[in-house]
Order: sequence, then structure tokens, then C-alpha cells
Amino acid sequence: MADAPLTDAQIAAELKGMPGWRHETKALRRTYKTDGWPTTLMLVNAIGFVAEAADHHPDLAVKWGSVEVALWTHSAGGITPKDVGLAKAIERTANWRPEGWKGTTKKWVQPE
Repeated sequence: MADAPLTDAQIAAELKGMPGWRHETKALRRTYKTDGWPTTLMLVNAIGFVAEAADHHPDLAVKWGSVEVALWTHSAGGITPKDVGLAKAIERTANWRPEGWKGTTKKWVQPE
């Protein structure tokens, strides 16, 4: 079954390659620090776009300078490969920077 929850050992193995993400209170969680409200809103919209494209939706806690993401599959009652995949897609999106040309000099979303 594709939506079967991962074991704690499987989750720990996945997290080794996912800096900043943690397994806490039955969810994959990550807090992104931003340089303020405009960047926070842009990050929330980017996460929303990726989540909607995946048809898998995280809980978000939005504050002036941060966004906390929490992922688990409600129908499976735990963390599944879908959650890991979406976490990785969110991470790529949140930390994307242009290659070969100068981007913003703002602090933006701060990497781990």
C-alpha cells in the first residue's frame, strides 16, 4: 500500500538527508526563518503551489519572520512516502536560487 505509514527507523533514515527537518509530534516538521512578512507570504504561496500540484497539503503556522511546515498523511495515520516527497519538494522550492546570474541580496529564506 503506497499510503502505509513509515516506521520510526524509516523516517530517521529519510531525515538524514533532509537538514532542518525533524520528526516531532507524529509529523515531519521544518521551520523556515525569513527576513520578514513579505518573504513569509511569498514562501507560503510557493509552498501552497507545490502542495496543490502534489494534491497533498501540509499544515502551516505563519508568523512575521517564519513559516512552520507540518506534514503527515491523515488517511494513513502517520508519515508516508508522500510526506517525505512533499517535504523534499518544499525544501527545493524554499531554497531555490538562480544559477549563473545575480539574485536578491536580501537574507530571504535563510538556509539551515
